[in-house]
Amino acid sequence: MALRLFVATTSQGKLRDFRVAADARAIQLVPLPGLSLMAAPEENGETFEANATLKAVYYSRFAPGELVLADDSGLEVDALHGAPGVRSARYAADAGMFDSPDANDNTDVWNNMVLLQRLAGIPSAQRTARYRCVLVVARDGEPLHTSEGAVDGLILDSPRGTGGFGYDPLFYLPDLGQSMAEISVETKLSLSHRGRALRSLLPMLNPAP
Repeated sequence: MALRLFVATTSQGKLRDFRVAADARAIQLVPLPGLSLMAAPEENGETFEANATLKAVYYSRFAPGELVLADDSGLEVDALHGAPGVRSARYAADAGMFDSPDANDNTDVWNNMVLLQRLAGIPSAQRTARYRCVLVVARDGEPLHTSEGAVDGLILDSPRGTGGFGYDPLFYLPDLGQSMAEISVETKLSLSHRGRALRSLLPMLNPAP
């Protein structure tokens, strides 16, 4: 019988990344039931691990006896001393840039704009960065396992490609000669930082015989 792991996310992109890795080890990943109706905890940790832990602990209390997985992930830019880091999704908001209530969600556009502004004048070779993901599994309010995965790259000086989301149009993969927004879905899944984190985690949950 496949091991079942509840995932504390409603993001289809994250679920897709996770399931590609889970399928290889016959682990059943399913969204945590009723997640959209639950009040989200405040993500006030200073590290990805801290935020992933508080989410896993919090949501595991809604599924007694079950394993619950939570993640925190984002972009780290070396020239910005690791920023935006845990503030990746709120980078532009922290800079005072918000959409009006009747506007389309332009969060990704604003975040990319702020990142480019902060990196203005920095040479390409010094624009090293990585996508990092930390996963934590908890049961009944107790954290059990932690893992992480990362993908290294460079930050471009202008967006390239129309695929992906977040900082993907600016995240360049030197080995492939393309941005994360230019590569195929299949290629992205094969090198996803979330997939790498989950592949590292799964043997802890379901050790091979």
